[in-house]
Amino acid sequence: MYKQLQTDKENMGALLQSVQQLALQRFQHIESIPAAAKPQEVQNYPLPEEGLGAATILAKFQEEYQHLMCGSSGPRYWGYVTGGTTPASVLGDWLATTFDQNTQSVKGRGDVSAILEKETIQLLLDFLELPKHFFGGFVTGATMSNFTCLGIARQWIGKNQEYDVARTGLQQPIQIVAGMPHSSVIKGIAMLGMGSTNIHKIPLLEGREAMDIEQLEEFLKQNTSGETMVLSSAGTVNSVDFDDMKAISKLKETYDFWWHIDAAFGGLVACINDKKHLITGWEQADSITVDCHKWFNIPYDSAVFFVHEKHQQRHIETFQNSNAPYLGNPMENFSYLNFLPENSRRFRALPVWFSLMAYGKKGHQEIISRNIQLAQQLTSYIEKSDVFELVAPTRVNVVCFKLAGVSQEKQDAFIQELNSRRKIFITPSVYKGNSCFRAAFVNWQTTDKNIVIAIEELEASYNIIKK
Repeated sequence: MYKQLQTDKENMGALLQSVQQLALQRFQHIESIPAAAKPQEVQNYPLPEEGLGAATILAKFQEEYQHLMCGSSGPRYWGYVTGGTTPASVLGDWLATTFDQNTQSVKGRGDVSAILEKETIQLLLDFLELPKHFFGGFVTGATMSNFTCLGIARQWIGKNQEYDVARTGLQQPIQIVAGMPHSSVIKGIAMLGMGSTNIHKIPLLEGREAMDIEQLEEFLKQNTSGETMVLSSAGTVNSVDFDDMKAISKLKETYDFWWHIDAAFGGLVACINDKKHLITGWEQADSITVDCHKWFNIPYDSAVFFVHEKHQQRHIETFQNSNAPYLGNPMENFSYLNFLPENSRRFRALPVWFSLMAYGKKGHQEIISRNIQLAQQLTSYIEKSDVFELVAPTRVNVVCFKLAGVSQEKQDAFIQELNSRRKIFITPSVYKGNSCFRAAFVNWQTTDKNIVIAIEELEASYNIIKK
C-alpha cells in the first residue's frame, strides 16, 4: 500500500491535471447540468482489500457518480438558500486543502493562516459596514455560528446569575425570546441544553414575519435582570422579513439583555444603499451570524460569527481548553482553539479572502443587486399571472408563491413535476399555514435568461398537472 501512495505522489501532476479538467468542464457546462437530482439508492459494496489507486478511483467517480450530481452551484438552483462558488473562492478552497492548515494560533510556527483569518474578518466587517469592536471567526455554517454565539450568551447570563455555566452547567432556566427563529437557531438552543421548547414567542406584526416590538418591550419590562436572550431575524426564510433592528437597539439603552441576530443571508443587504435601512442598528448587537456559502458564493462549508469584544472574557470561558496548560494564557497567546467549538479546523478563511480581494466590494454588491432585481422580475410575472399568486411580498431576494385556486394535491403534483424536469429547482414551504413554493436568488451566475427559462418551466409544468 505504501508503494501505491508513492506512485500516486509521483503521478500527482497528471492526477491534478485530470481533476482540473473535470472541474473546468463543470464550470463550463454548469448551465446545462440538471438543477435537480434524480432519486438514488445507497449502494452496498465491500471495502477493497488492496487499494485501487487514485487514478482508478477518479475514473470510477466519473463513471458512476459525476453524472448523478445536480447543478446545485448553478444559475437555476433556487432551492433553500444555496449559493454558487465564485472562481476565486474555488481557487482559495483548493489551496486551503493543499496547504492543509489547522488554523488556530496567531503565533504558530510557520503558519500564517490564523493571521489571515483575522484579516479576513476585518475585510468582512468593512463589507458589512460593521464596527471594528466585533471579534469573529469561521465555522461550518449558520448552525454552528448560532451555536457559538448562543453559547457565549448562555455564559453571560449565567455570570449575571452568579454562576459559571461552562463549569457547573445550567442551574436555572434562561429566558429566550424570538419572533420567527430559524430552525438552526432552535437547534443551537437544543444542543446547548437550554431547551428548544423554552423559547418564548413574541407575537408577530400583522401580515409580517417580524416580531411586534411593543410586545417585546412588555416582556422585557417583566424581565429586567440581565437574564434574557433576544433572538432576532435579519432575513426570514420565506419572505426575507427583518425584525426592527433600530427599535431593538433603542431597547438596549433601557433593558439589559443579550441581543443575537441571525443574519445568515439577509445581513448582506448592508452593502446595498436602498436596502441597508433593514439592518440599521444591528451594530449594537452582542452577536451576529452570517453565512458565507449562501449569498457570498463561497464553497461549503463556511460561515462566520461576530461577537462584541466586550464579551471576550465570557467567550474564553465558554470555549477555552482549560485542561491544556501548555497553550498558555488565552488572552496573551491568541488561538482560535480557545474561541470556537472546534479544536481542529480547516483554513476556511482562505476562499473568502480570495473572493473578497478578487472582486472587491463592488463585485459582490453587483451579485447581490442583480439577485434582488431578478427576484423582482419573477415577482412581476407572478403578479400578472392568472395561474400563480404571491403568498408574501418580495422584500429582497426570495419569491414565495403558489398556484392560484387549486387543491393541495395539485400543488404537490406541480412541484414534483417542476423539479423532475430538472431545468430549475425550487423548494416547497409553508408560509403562515399555507403551502407554497419559494425561489431563492443567491447565485452569481443567474441572469435574465434564466428567468425566461424558469417561466417556461413553470407554465409547462402547470399545463401538465392541470389535465
